[in-house]
Amino acid sequence: MKKIRNIAIIAHVDHGKSTLVDAMMRQSDTDLGRLGDQEMIMDFNDLERERGITIFSKNAAVYYGDTKINIIDTPGHADFGGEVERVLNMADGVLLLVDAQEGPMPQTRFVLKKALSFNHKVIVVINKIDKPNARINYVLDKVLDLFIELGANDEQLNFPIVYAASKLAKAGLTPELDKMTDVRPVFDAVLKYIPEPKFDPTAPLQMMVVTVGYDNYKGRIGIGRIYQGMIKNSQQVMHISREGKNKIAKISSLMTFVGLGKVEVGECEAGDIVAISGIDNINIGDTIADINNPLALPPISIEKPTVKMIFSVNNSPFAGEEGDYCTSRNLKERLEKELDNDVALRVDAGKSTDEFIVSGRGELHLGILIETMRREGYEFQVSKPEVILKEEGGKTMEPAEDIWIEAPEKYSGMIIERMNNRKGSMKNMSVENGIVTFHFNIPTRGLIGFRNEFMIETKGLGIVNTLFSGYIPFVEGLKTNPHGSIIVHETGVTTAYGLLIAQERGEMFVGPGTKVYEGQVVGQNAKAMDLPVHVCRQKQLTNFRAKTDAVTNDLIPPRAMSLEQHLEYQNRG
Repeated sequence: MKKIRNIAIIAHVDHGKSTLVDAMMRQSDTDLGRLGDQEMIMDFNDLERERGITIFSKNAAVYYGDTKINIIDTPGHADFGGEVERVLNMADGVLLLVDAQEGPMPQTRFVLKKALSFNHKVIVVINKIDKPNARINYVLDKVLDLFIELGANDEQLNFPIVYAASKLAKAGLTPELDKMTDVRPVFDAVLKYIPEPKFDPTAPLQMMVVTVGYDNYKGRIGIGRIYQGMIKNSQQVMHISREGKNKIAKISSLMTFVGLGKVEVGECEAGDIVAISGIDNINIGDTIADINNPLALPPISIEKPTVKMIFSVNNSPFAGEEGDYCTSRNLKERLEKELDNDVALRVDAGKSTDEFIVSGRGELHLGILIETMRREGYEFQVSKPEVILKEEGGKTMEPAEDIWIEAPEKYSGMIIERMNNRKGSMKNMSVENGIVTFHFNIPTRGLIGFRNEFMIETKGLGIVNTLFSGYIPFVEGLKTNPHGSIIVHETGVTTAYGLLIAQERGEMFVGPGTKVYEGQVVGQNAKAMDLPVHVCRQKQLTNFRAKTDAVTNDLIPPRAMSLEQHLEYQNRG
């Protein structure tokens, strides 16, 4: 029997999860091959590297001495909470990373609450102690307060602490950076405090599928943990779907994790995390069980989506010019494929065959899906994001969120005014070293369009974090700041001369030489009304010569907007 530990690494966005995993993998007794020289080894997706955040949970395994440690890297953003909830099923304990300067943040609360509900052993890692403004004692007090607030029992409150500077690949049991040499104290803490998997190797096979992947040669691959019994290559098993339907299947390939890759093995015992192929239509939440004694594991429960959008076939005048996949059949197949990997997503039929209602955990969740599909060559159009309402006891309920705001104290009046306008109720306020911290509870509708406006008002010095808090009775009279749009009067190509006149009316989103169509939004009007403008206007030729650079020198550069900012803008009008 192998010695095994299964750990998940959880934290708020940008608190150093992926960096710590890099250090642990490099300093383990595992050969990483050519990947060992890369940074952010686990974040291999292009979007993850560009944004600097983890979006998809990933598995790896390292050897420390004679013990195999399965590591699960989890996302830090609340919109990808579905990933966190799933993968915690595979772990027996967690490393909770907390920034030594920022302390516990909203997402720390979310992931810790989930870990405590699973009764996992928690090792607290105070990371980034090399920061000049690190305040370790303050952060430890806040972590303890958070444990108490979330109802941790006495055993959970007695958590071990490791101090780390993951960027320097160092850790220790005391916060003295000069005495640290490597990250071995993290490994030692895992072996000492995280329990070995408990199982009965003689019991009938039970394995829960938590992640689904795809291989060009092996087909669909189900990844999960063996809860009891043993599994063998080429073995006949019972495939129990989430709906409880039983189907006999045969495993064509059995793999276990070593480093970042998978290696084929003949058999695997309970407690390990494995990947299997050969089973058609294998999905997240399915159970792989003994063929003679099929026992289903409890299904994975995931919180329901809160925001929805309509994805439909592009019917604009420029349809078919950007993507390779433009039909409703292409769109439907791609969305159905996404449902296999993302249990927090929901897709329903729209009013016509060209429309699909896609529901997710937040604007970022849906924004990442849109950007991923766009890069794969799909062309489609989307509606503005809308919150999902529900009926409860004859009352209409809407989702609400807790929002934590940090900004220089001089902006406190503006923040309170904006939150009051959006029907936010203040829960807490504190001031420390000239920085004011607010905690509001606000309807999700009131948050749409707030981030961009807030960053402009605070000159980029403010920080906003949100977390879904539940459903509240529908709030009447909520109005976000309305705006008017600058709309194209006729189809054509924008000119510097036309934009020079149009920019007097508001802020432009396009520069000269851009193809536009009649009715397209190309800017934000300074007033709360839509305004058609001639952005394609040509300067009439005369007998007088004029310098063209006089026009372009006076042009204000257009506002560059990310996908999320475009979605916010749609919903503010």
